[in-house]
Amino acid sequence: MAGHSKWANIKHKKAATDAKRGRIWTRLIKEITVAARLSGGDINANPRLRLAVERAADANMPKDNVNRAIQRGTGGLDGANYEEIRYEGYGLNGAAVMVDCMTDNRVRTVAEVRHAFSKFGGNMGSEGSVAFLFKHCGQMMFAPGTNEDALMEAALEAGAEDVIVDDEGGFEVITDPHEFSRIREALEKAGFSPALAEVTMKPSTSTELEGDDAVKMQKLLDALENLDDVQEVYTNAVINE
Repeated sequence: MAGHSKWANIKHKKAATDAKRGRIWTRLIKEITVAARLSGGDINANPRLRLAVERAADANMPKDNVNRAIQRGTGGLDGANYEEIRYEGYGLNGAAVMVDCMTDNRVRTVAEVRHAFSKFGGNMGSEGSVAFLFKHCGQMMFAPGTNEDALMEAALEAGAEDVIVDDEGGFEVITDPHEFSRIREALEKAGFSPALAEVTMKPSTSTELEGDDAVKMQKLLDALENLDDVQEVYTNAVINE
Protein backbone atom coordinates (compact mmCIF):
# COMPACT_ATOMS: atom_id res chain seq x y z
CA MET A 1 0.00 0.00 0.00
CA ALA A 2 1.54 3.33 -1.01
CA GLY A 3 2.29 5.78 1.77
CA HIS A 4 0.34 8.57 0.06
CA SER A 5 -2.71 6.39 -0.29
CA LYS A 6 -2.47 5.12 3.28
CA TRP A 7 -2.38 8.56 4.89
CA ALA A 8 -4.99 9.95 2.50
CA ASN A 9 -7.28 7.05 3.40
CA ILE A 10 -6.73 7.65 7.12
CA LYS A 11 -7.71 11.31 6.75
CA HIS A 12 -10.77 10.32 4.69
CA LYS A 13 -11.81 7.74 7.28
CA LYS A 14 -11.47 10.18 10.20
CA ALA A 15 -13.41 12.86 8.31
CA ALA A 16 -16.15 10.37 7.46
CA THR A 17 -16.34 9.27 11.09
CA ASP A 18 -16.68 12.86 12.31
CA ALA A 19 -19.39 13.54 9.74
CA LYS A 20 -21.44 10.52 10.79
CA ARG A 21 -21.21 10.75 14.57
CA GLY A 22 -24.89 9.91 15.12
CA ARG A 23 -24.56 6.77 13.01
CA ILE A 24 -21.32 5.84 14.80
CA TRP A 25 -23.08 6.14 18.17
CA THR A 26 -25.88 3.84 16.99
CA ARG A 27 -23.37 1.20 15.93
CA LEU A 28 -21.42 1.48 19.15
CA ILE A 29 -24.60 1.07 21.21
CA LYS A 30 -25.29 -2.17 19.32
CA GLU A 31 -21.73 -3.38 19.91
CA ILE A 32 -21.82 -2.52 23.63
CA THR A 33 -25.21 -4.23 24.02
CA VAL A 34 -24.08 -7.44 22.31
CA ALA A 35 -20.72 -7.52 24.11
CA ALA A 36 -22.46 -7.14 27.48
CA ARG A 37 -25.04 -9.80 26.59
CA LEU A 38 -22.39 -12.33 25.58
CA SER A 39 -19.84 -11.87 28.39
CA GLY A 40 -21.32 -9.67 31.11
CA GLY A 41 -21.26 -6.00 32.00
CA ASP A 42 -17.89 -5.81 33.80
CA ILE A 43 -15.42 -4.07 31.45
CA ASN A 44 -12.47 -5.43 33.44
CA ALA A 45 -13.58 -9.01 32.81
CA ASN A 46 -14.92 -8.47 29.28
CA PRO A 47 -12.24 -7.30 26.79
CA ARG A 48 -14.71 -6.85 23.95
CA LEU A 49 -16.92 -4.64 26.09
CA ARG A 50 -13.93 -2.64 27.29
CA LEU A 51 -12.86 -1.97 23.72
CA ALA A 52 -16.39 -0.90 22.75
CA VAL A 53 -16.59 1.46 25.74
CA GLU A 54 -13.21 2.94 24.82
CA ARG A 55 -14.41 3.51 21.26
CA ALA A 56 -17.52 5.18 22.64
CA ALA A 57 -15.33 7.52 24.69
CA ASP A 58 -13.26 8.31 21.58
CA ALA A 59 -16.51 9.17 19.78
CA ASN A 60 -17.58 11.45 22.69
CA MET A 61 -20.65 9.35 23.48
CA PRO A 62 -22.28 10.38 26.79
CA LYS A 63 -21.71 7.92 29.64
CA ASP A 64 -25.48 7.60 30.19
CA ASN A 65 -25.83 6.15 26.69
CA VAL A 66 -23.04 3.69 27.40
CA ASN A 67 -24.53 2.62 30.72
CA ARG A 68 -27.98 2.10 29.23
CA ALA A 69 -26.50 -0.07 26.46
CA ILE A 70 -24.71 -2.20 29.07
CA GLN A 71 -27.92 -2.55 31.10
CA ARG A 72 -29.82 -3.52 27.95
CA GLY A 73 -27.23 -6.17 27.18
CA THR A 74 -27.28 -7.65 30.68
CA GLY A 75 -31.08 -7.76 30.79
CA GLY A 76 -31.72 -4.67 32.87
CA LEU A 77 -33.57 -2.92 30.04
CA ASP A 78 -35.69 -4.15 27.13
CA GLY A 79 -34.29 -3.95 23.62
CA ALA A 80 -33.86 -5.66 20.28
CA ASN A 81 -32.06 -9.01 20.17
CA TYR A 82 -29.26 -8.58 17.63
CA GLU A 83 -27.31 -11.32 15.91
CA GLU A 84 -23.92 -10.92 14.26
CA ILE A 85 -23.47 -11.82 10.59
CA ARG A 86 -20.49 -11.41 8.26
CA TYR A 87 -20.89 -11.16 4.49
CA GLU A 88 -18.03 -11.44 2.03
CA GLY A 89 -17.70 -10.34 -1.57
CA TYR A 90 -15.80 -8.58 -4.29
CA GLY A 91 -15.70 -5.03 -5.56
CA LEU A 92 -14.09 -3.53 -8.66
CA ASN A 93 -11.12 -5.46 -10.11
CA GLY A 94 -11.72 -8.27 -7.63
CA ALA A 95 -10.99 -6.15 -4.55
CA ALA A 96 -11.94 -8.08 -1.41
CA VAL A 97 -14.71 -6.76 0.84
CA MET A 98 -15.97 -8.02 4.22
CA VAL A 99 -19.10 -6.59 5.83
CA ASP A 100 -19.83 -7.12 9.52
CA CYS A 101 -23.47 -6.63 10.49
CA MET A 102 -25.67 -6.68 13.58
CA THR A 103 -29.32 -7.21 12.84
CA ASP A 104 -32.67 -8.23 14.23
CA ASN A 105 -33.83 -9.21 10.72
CA ARG A 106 -31.43 -11.38 8.73
CA VAL A 107 -33.64 -11.41 5.59
CA ARG A 108 -33.68 -7.61 5.41
CA THR A 109 -29.95 -7.32 5.97
CA VAL A 110 -28.78 -9.79 3.34
CA ALA A 111 -31.11 -8.20 0.77
CA GLU A 112 -29.72 -4.72 1.45
CA VAL A 113 -26.09 -5.88 1.37
CA ARG A 114 -26.61 -7.84 -1.85
CA HIS A 115 -28.33 -4.85 -3.47
CA ALA A 116 -25.42 -2.54 -2.60
CA PHE A 117 -22.89 -4.96 -4.09
CA SER A 118 -24.83 -5.42 -7.32
CA LYS A 119 -25.70 -1.73 -7.76
CA PHE A 120 -22.08 -0.61 -7.65
CA GLY A 121 -20.33 -3.28 -9.69
CA GLY A 122 -19.53 -5.85 -7.02
CA ASN A 123 -20.86 -9.26 -6.11
CA MET A 124 -21.34 -11.26 -2.94
CA GLY A 125 -19.25 -14.35 -2.38
CA SER A 126 -19.64 -17.43 -0.23
CA GLU A 127 -18.56 -17.68 3.40
CA GLY A 128 -14.75 -17.77 3.57
CA SER A 129 -14.27 -16.52 0.02
CA VAL A 130 -12.14 -13.53 1.06
CA ALA A 131 -11.72 -13.90 4.85
CA PHE A 132 -8.37 -15.65 4.40
CA LEU A 133 -6.99 -12.38 2.98
CA PHE A 134 -7.46 -10.56 6.31
CA LYS A 135 -5.89 -10.81 9.76
CA HIS A 136 -7.80 -9.91 12.93
CA CYS A 137 -5.48 -7.58 14.84
CA GLY A 138 -5.04 -4.31 16.65
CA GLN A 139 -3.63 -1.51 14.51
CA MET A 140 -2.24 1.88 15.50
CA MET A 141 -0.97 4.41 12.97
CA PHE A 142 1.58 7.08 13.87
CA ALA A 143 2.37 10.04 11.62
CA PRO A 144 5.66 10.62 9.79
CA GLY A 145 8.11 12.41 12.04
CA THR A 146 7.46 10.18 15.07
CA ASN A 147 10.66 9.15 16.85
CA GLU A 148 11.23 5.70 15.35
CA ASP A 149 13.64 4.29 17.93
CA ALA A 150 11.58 5.46 20.91
CA LEU A 151 8.29 4.23 19.41
CA MET A 152 9.76 0.85 18.49
CA GLU A 153 11.24 0.38 21.94
CA ALA A 154 8.00 1.35 23.69
CA ALA A 155 5.85 -0.79 21.39
CA LEU A 156 7.95 -3.94 21.64
CA GLU A 157 8.36 -3.54 25.40
CA ALA A 158 4.56 -3.30 25.70
CA GLY A 159 4.17 -6.54 23.73
CA ALA A 160 3.32 -5.38 20.20
CA GLU A 161 3.64 -8.01 17.48
CA ASP A 162 5.29 -5.75 14.92
CA VAL A 163 6.23 -2.17 14.05
CA ILE A 164 6.14 -1.38 10.33
CA VAL A 165 7.62 1.72 8.68
CA ASP A 166 5.83 2.81 5.50
CA ASP A 167 7.44 4.50 2.50
CA GLU A 168 6.35 7.95 3.67
CA GLY A 169 7.95 7.60 7.08
CA GLY A 170 4.80 6.78 9.03
CA PHE A 171 4.56 3.89 11.48
CA GLU A 172 2.09 1.06 11.98
CA VAL A 173 2.03 -0.86 15.25
CA ILE A 174 0.35 -4.28 15.08
CA THR A 175 -0.97 -6.02 18.20
CA ASP A 176 -2.91 -9.07 19.24
CA PRO A 177 -6.56 -7.89 19.25
CA HIS A 178 -7.01 -8.89 22.88
CA GLU A 179 -3.92 -6.88 23.90
CA PHE A 180 -4.82 -3.78 21.90
CA SER A 181 -6.28 -1.67 24.73
CA ARG A 182 -3.40 -2.41 27.10
CA ILE A 183 -0.72 -1.67 24.50
CA ARG A 184 -2.44 1.50 23.34
CA GLU A 185 -2.59 2.71 26.94
CA ALA A 186 1.11 1.92 27.41
CA LEU A 187 2.09 3.83 24.27
CA GLU A 188 -0.02 6.84 25.22
CA LYS A 189 1.65 6.88 28.66
CA ALA A 190 5.00 6.88 26.83
CA GLY A 191 3.90 9.98 24.90
CA PHE A 192 2.79 8.44 21.60
CA SER A 193 -0.68 9.42 20.36
CA PRO A 194 -1.86 7.45 17.30
CA ALA A 195 -3.46 9.13 14.30
CA LEU A 196 -5.72 6.08 14.02
CA ALA A 197 -6.23 3.23 16.49
CA GLU A 198 -8.62 0.33 16.07
CA VAL A 199 -9.12 -3.41 16.20
CA THR A 200 -9.59 -4.31 12.57
CA MET A 201 -9.31 -6.92 9.85
CA LYS A 202 -5.99 -6.03 8.21
CA PRO A 203 -5.62 -7.13 4.57
CA SER A 204 -2.55 -9.20 3.68
CA THR A 205 -2.66 -8.03 0.05
CA SER A 206 -3.92 -4.89 -1.66
CA THR A 207 -5.71 -4.02 -4.89
CA GLU A 208 -4.97 -0.51 -6.18
CA LEU A 209 -7.74 1.32 -8.01
CA GLU A 210 -7.60 4.55 -9.97
CA GLY A 211 -9.90 6.66 -12.14
CA ASP A 212 -13.45 5.46 -12.71
CA ASP A 213 -12.81 2.17 -10.91
CA ALA A 214 -11.68 4.07 -7.81
CA VAL A 215 -14.81 6.24 -7.91
CA LYS A 216 -17.10 3.24 -8.29
CA MET A 217 -15.33 1.33 -5.52
CA GLN A 218 -15.71 4.26 -3.13
CA LYS A 219 -19.41 4.42 -3.96
CA LEU A 220 -19.77 0.72 -3.14
CA LEU A 221 -17.97 1.13 0.19
CA ASP A 222 -20.05 4.21 1.06
CA ALA A 223 -23.28 2.40 0.16
CA LEU A 224 -22.39 -0.52 2.43
CA GLU A 225 -21.29 1.72 5.30
CA ASN A 226 -24.54 3.68 5.09
CA LEU A 227 -26.72 0.61 5.69
CA ASP A 228 -28.30 0.68 9.14
CA ASP A 229 -27.41 -2.95 9.93
CA VAL A 230 -23.73 -2.63 8.94
CA GLN A 231 -21.18 -2.26 11.73
CA GLU A 232 -17.87 -2.37 9.83
CA VAL A 233 -16.69 -2.63 6.25
CA TYR A 234 -13.20 -3.99 5.51
CA THR A 235 -11.48 -4.01 2.14
CA ASN A 236 -8.07 -4.54 0.59
CA ALA A 237 -8.82 -1.84 -2.01
CA VAL A 238 -6.41 1.09 -2.10
CA ILE A 239 -8.25 4.02 -3.66
CA ASN A 240 -5.94 6.51 -5.30
CA GLU A 241 -7.56 9.91 -5.70
